[in-house]
Amino acid sequence: MAKATKKAPAKKTAAKKTTAKKAPAKKAAAPKKATAKKATAKKAAAPKKATAKKAAPAKKATAKKAAPAKKATTKKAAAPKKAKTARKPNAAFMKALTPSADLAAVIGTAAAPRTEVVKKIWAYIKKNNLQNPKNKRNILADDKLSKVFGKKEVTMFELASLIGKHLK
Repeated sequence: MAKATKKAPAKKTAAKKTTAKKAPAKKAAAPKKATAKKATAKKAAAPKKATAKKAAPAKKATAKKAAPAKKATTKKAAAPKKAKTARKPNAAFMKALTPSADLAAVIGTAAAPRTEVVKKIWAYIKKNNLQNPKNKRNILADDKLSKVFGKKEVTMFELASLIGKHLK
């Protein structure tokens, strides 16, 4: 009798599993009649899968997670139908700015956009071998750069903010 009581809850969970699988099959069968044949095939295969899943309930959870992921990928594939346009640069970055006297000693007196100023400073740093050999992210300032930076060693992340003070 003890065996019978153990089997009864297992049958109920199996019944719940099959009903959970039948509901999406009915939704899929509504738009097309061809999918109805597939749905009946799934219904016939469902009890076999339920008996196999009694031994390994962990596989059921992964199977459910895998199914929505497939649906999400199909939605993502359908979404990007827009025509690609050429990327326009931000006008604020392209605006030519005049460097201060200290900065002009490093990059020259000609007005240049921020992006070009940063490129010129990096060219100066690499030309004069001013990167810290142990930590390449740090810049060891020489006499000209120490006037611009205000200190002897600067990280590459501080570079843009320190340069901004010397541009008008």
